[in-house]
Amino acid sequence: MAAKKRKRRVQSVKIELIQKSREAALTAIQIFNNPLIEFKSELFIVTMNIAWTYLLHAYYREKKVEYRYFQMAGTRRRFDRTKHGAYKYWELERCLNDRKNPLDKNTSNNLRFLIGIRHEIEHQMTTRLDNSMSAKYQACCLNYNNYVKKLFGKQYGLDQHLTFSLQLSEISREQVDALSKPQGLPKHIHAFTKAFEDGLTQDEYNSQQFAYRVLFVPKTAKSKGQADQMIEVLKPDSELAQDINRVYLKEVERPKYLPKQIVKMMKDEGYSSFTMHWHTVLWQEKDGRNTANGYGVWVAKQWYWYERWLDVVRTYCEENFERDEVDPDN
Repeated sequence: MAAKKRKRRVQSVKIELIQKSREAALTAIQIFNNPLIEFKSELFIVTMNIAWTYLLHAYYREKKVEYRYFQMAGTRRRFDRTKHGAYKYWELERCLNDRKNPLDKNTSNNLRFLIGIRHEIEHQMTTRLDNSMSAKYQACCLNYNNYVKKLFGKQYGLDQHLTFSLQLSEISREQVDALSKPQGLPKHIHAFTKAFEDGLTQDEYNSQQFAYRVLFVPKTAKSKGQADQMIEVLKPDSELAQDINRVYLKEVERPKYLPKQIVKMMKDEGYSSFTMHWHTVLWQEKDGRNTANGYGVWVAKQWYWYERWLDVVRTYCEENFERDEVDPDN
């Protein structure tokens, strides 16, 4: 009897957590889609953080994983509590770090990125995030909908509650260019974003679970009635989708440099003593060609370096070489 009661209790709490999680996710999406709210990004990130936390708590409860903080006192658990006596439950980052985390690597990367942004903005007001981060927000929503159904059943999906938001203006080439420039973001946000993305492999960076990027192209039709659907989703393996991606990936691909280009850049910055020899010494010392470090990538049997590696090289030059004196009269 006691076992059945405990089982019912576990099931009841799990369902309550799922419902609260869904409510938080829907609230986050509604906030972001509300044209009257200007504090969109901050509210979206915090509320989706809550949604994912409750979702993983429900999963861990179902799997009988203890998601409360505790200390071992001999063979007994002593649970950590707040000053008012409540249990301290795992935050989202701790949920992601557990070995039984059910989320795939790219979904976890997306959440770790948003957690990092939250840390950057929680103590100061920030602007200009909404458009710059929208691909990550979209991926976060789609990932959530995928996992709430995958872990607990299709009946919990958010599909029936959501649709595409209507746009009141076209997106111009100038707007796209402005969003891609570093000055579009506060310096500390840009620095965090660059460091995080440089730590990803190219496949992780391009993953739709990390950032969901969509191209919108005005659609025409040969006859009436063929263009009533605002958005048409192409199959990734279709000929048209592949042609579009070949063009698009040229824009989202991170800059890559050959070794000789990096050496030349350092010489141009005044470090004339820095040669290919020292570059080789440095990358061997730092295990630079280990793709797990995120410094570069193999492309057609040729190693290319990312901008993140440039920062390492520049620091190395500053610490080990004298910078050339520049004659102001020349």
